[in-house]
Amino acid sequence: MEVNATMEEELTNATDLLNLSNVLIDTGQSNGSTDVPYEHVLENVLLLTVKGMVMGFIILCALFGNLLVIVSVMRHRKLRVITNYFVVSLALADMLVAIFAMTFNASVELSGKWLFGYFMCDVWNSLDVFFSTVSILHLCCISVDRYYAIVQPLDYPLIMTNLRLSTMLSVVWCSPTVMSFLPIFAGWYTTEKHLEYRRNYPDVCVFQVNKLYAVISSSVSFWLPGIIMIAMYYKIYREADRQERMLYR
Repeated sequence: MEVNATMEEELTNATDLLNLSNVLIDTGQSNGSTDVPYEHVLENVLLLTVKGMVMGFIILCALFGNLLVIVSVMRHRKLRVITNYFVVSLALADMLVAIFAMTFNASVELSGKWLFGYFMCDVWNSLDVFFSTVSILHLCCISVDRYYAIVQPLDYPLIMTNLRLSTMLSVVWCSPTVMSFLPIFAGWYTTEKHLEYRRNYPDVCVFQVNKLYAVISSSVSFWLPGIIMIAMYYKIYREADRQERMLYR
């Protein structure tokens, strides 16, 4: 009986030592494995810091650069011509891009997810499309203004009046809502599958469009204004070339 008791005691002690050694081994492995994640976390922190500084610098440059354009035109009377009013309006649009679009994009890049919910995702996408279209339409209006100023300089004061300027700027700022807020909030811009995915995953904000919206939006927001700009500047080039040849005759 004493022998059996002694053997049981030794077996218990051996089991306890085995369990203790396993715990020590597990602890050692855990401590060794934490070194790699720590270095990885430190690397991510440095990367996010640099990325945040670069994005913040770009946003500040966009804000103060465009603000400088607006202040310059407003302070100097000689700069208050019709063309520069288009430039001021374009600078305002670019400032709003920096405030309402670039800041949200920076938060996504830094956090790795969308933090503002389903509704604000639609707002962000709408503002992004809206201001992008507004900027392109401004460039289109500037090309038309330059065409009349160079190709038809005598008719320019009669064509580009203050009333026409106001009308063009109103169209530029109002018409993009048809391609931005309306289809996005109505859900016309994407598929039902994507809308369901967004409802299930509100921390993801991906702008995925269907083919119909892609064709119409790209045509109205890019291709049509782009074709007009190419045509206007081509006619300006031809007129400038004609005037140069007349000087050397």
